[in-house]
Amino acid sequence: MNITFRQLRYFLALSRSGNFTRAAEAIHVTQPALSMQIRALEDEIGARLVERTPQGVVMTPQGRALAGHAEQVMAAMTDLETGLRQPGQGGRLMLGMIPTVAPYLLPEVLPILRARDIGRDLHLREAQTETLLDELLAGRLDAVVVASPPEDPNLNGELLFQDRFLLAGSAARIADLGDKAIAPAALDPGHLLLLDEGHCLGDQALEVCGLNRRSSRLDLGAASLSTLCRLAAQGMGLTFLPQIAMGQETAAAPGLTAISFPEPQPARQIMLLRRKSTPAQGWFDDLAQMLRSAAQPLLG
Repeated sequence: MNITFRQLRYFLALSRSGNFTRAAEAIHVTQPALSMQIRALEDEIGARLVERTPQGVVMTPQGRALAGHAEQVMAAMTDLETGLRQPGQGGRLMLGMIPTVAPYLLPEVLPILRARDIGRDLHLREAQTETLLDELLAGRLDAVVVASPPEDPNLNGELLFQDRFLLAGSAARIADLGDKAIAPAALDPGHLLLLDEGHCLGDQALEVCGLNRRSSRLDLGAASLSTLCRLAAQGMGLTFLPQIAMGQETAAAPGLTAISFPEPQPARQIMLLRRKSTPAQGWFDDLAQMLRSAAQPLLG
């Protein structure tokens, strides 16, 4: 049996409308062309599918059975076509973000994505940079938001924004620093609270201080920025707070105070990355612009 997709589409139009003329108009073909395809389908199946009556078209038992199967075939074909579209253009968008960006940027960008009908089929993955890059290169993610430029030649990156580092701690600890802004390199390493190894924010904070994990005795062990901020608010030490997180973390950790470093202020680059082999064709640039717009209220 060699039933074509065109025959099923024509037959479903006839089944839904109950009239040859209306069915032909619905799928933008002539009535003779529609009739020819229906006859060819009946010949292929070896049974009559429709009865022509003065009141219109009536489905035979075989026609009703075929209509049910044809609806399933059409639905599956629609899902297939949708899945093959570009990410963010009807297809599912697989987006990854690092943990020091996702809790702050996602609440701002999701309403924008939903307004553009992207959030309806959006899959979000929050993980550390190394994991996200591995999944991006393996094709399990379409794009990732990270805090470093791409080093792999198979990746393309778009700068979203510069995220300044602030120095955060309890009001008493910040007051102990004096009125003059202190440079990162002048901080006492023993007073720093940083994220566990593997979090790029901790490594970037060490870098701007001119330190590294092996040569410095630092108070490490926190797995999230929110935990660091609560420890710092209790006077346990000082930490680096990205500007994008300041509003949310100072509200959630009473007593947390954040001040700016002197110029040139240290900052991290928030990037949107994709595979070079993935056709951008609008979706990538659109996504980058939406992420930038969502970040502006957080950056002040």
